[in-house]
Amino acid sequence: MKIVYNTWFPFGRYSTLNFFGILFTKRKQLPETVINHESIHTAQMKEMLWIFFYLWYGIEYIFIRLFHKKQNCAYHDISFEEEAYSNEKDLNYLKTRKHYAWWKYIRPRSIHK
Repeated sequence: MKIVYNTWFPFGRYSTLNFFGILFTKRKQLPETVINHESIHTAQMKEMLWIFFYLWYGIEYIFIRLFHKKQNCAYHDISFEEEAYSNEKDLNYLKTRKHYAWWKYIRPRSIHK
């Protein structure tokens, strides 16, 4: 995975952005968990043929945002983010990850067991 270190992108309060498998970051160094998190997103992107990942992400975000008052809560409830956050500390996760593993996170977080 290519990592581009810079001081201006991504915008706003986000420090790292995965754009078609290329990481843009404002951080001087990325922890392994962040790289693993973004690698999970890259695997999701590949299996969704890149463009469908972004379409699904946007549609799911808009739908979930209708039920959350805070943007950050909606962001964390997106199925792609839930899979990545739930498994970012398991550095071997991608070796055993099944295709479309994010699908089991489609339900709202509040009803997850």
